[in-house]
Amino acid sequence: MNNEEPRPRRSFNSANNERHVSSNRPNYNNERRTQSENPHYGNSSDRNYNQSSNDYRQWNGEGNSMSEDGQRKRRPRIGERVAPGGNRNYAGGGGQARYGNQNGPGGQKKVLKKKKKPFKQIKYKENADPHAPIRLNKYLANAGVCSRREADEFIQAGVVKVNGEVITELGTKITRADEVMFHDQPVQLESKVYVLLNKPKGFVTTTEDPENRKTVMELVKSACQERIYPVGRLDRATTGVLLLTNDGDLASKLTHPKYEKRKIYQVWLDKPVEMEHMQAIADGIELEDGEIHADAISYVTEEDLSQVGIEIHSGRNRVVRRIFEKLGYRVLKLDRVYFAGLTKKNLSRGKWRYLSEKEVNMLRMGAFD
Repeated sequence: MNNEEPRPRRSFNSANNERHVSSNRPNYNNERRTQSENPHYGNSSDRNYNQSSNDYRQWNGEGNSMSEDGQRKRRPRIGERVAPGGNRNYAGGGGQARYGNQNGPGGQKKVLKKKKKPFKQIKYKENADPHAPIRLNKYLANAGVCSRREADEFIQAGVVKVNGEVITELGTKITRADEVMFHDQPVQLESKVYVLLNKPKGFVTTTEDPENRKTVMELVKSACQERIYPVGRLDRATTGVLLLTNDGDLASKLTHPKYEKRKIYQVWLDKPVEMEHMQAIADGIELEDGEIHADAISYVTEEDLSQVGIEIHSGRNRVVRRIFEKLGYRVLKLDRVYFAGLTKKNLSRGKWRYLSEKEVNMLRMGAFD
């Protein structure tokens, strides 16, 4: 008889941060509705399978129907044409049987699938002061003309005008109320767009790729006409929450190291993670670019110790993979389930949605850690 006591849940916390995952651990896996939660799951009461075979055949559009005089009618054969009154071959000739515009074989109505309506783009409220100064290169970038670096080159080339005057000096500031021309074409600031993507594996997190690999932009190309770009990076093999926007100010806040936005990952490893290694990650380990520690780390389940949930604020390149590789583990799968308050809840892999007005306001105010 096994007298072993059940193994308690383990959590490993950083000495500098008392937060932990295990006591209030986020849901790393997408929730599925159970049979008890779905009243129609497996419920056969809505379907009458005990009807007679004739009734079932009639309900299923099968069998032959009866005429008013009691004679059994047969279905039209291939090559016959049936007049509305029932006269066969009323037009003569061959061809396939015609059952009417709405009825298909067996008298069943054709079910036309409704086309899915495209997502209606959300118009977010702008809180910017129209008279507040803004650098000309940033104005051009926010208008979707080009990047800031490219804008400086265009300004020096003399192809940008402000209120009819050619501007060639870098660092020039204007207001949103000024008239800006680029190659003699008027320039207007684009509406802000915020798109949340559940990134799948195999896509590069960039707007363009010199090696012609698939990019995340292919997945959101139908989202808007505006020029959006990813906020931060996820490795090609990493999946999960990714934000794309044309709001440069917000993107800077979410990616700059001093803001340290919270990120949570679920990690699948090639072997169970030892307890002392879990504690070492929480306390801090030395990487080639300096020491790094997790804010919280725990096993996702007690049954599979090769799955780990890790919370971290650092935005260093490939930092989660490098942490485990340093300790002799190989990351089989890496999924970001949380980023700055955003999750992939109800969002299938490879799908996207617009952020709500509430989510955008929370991000702008920095309410998410």
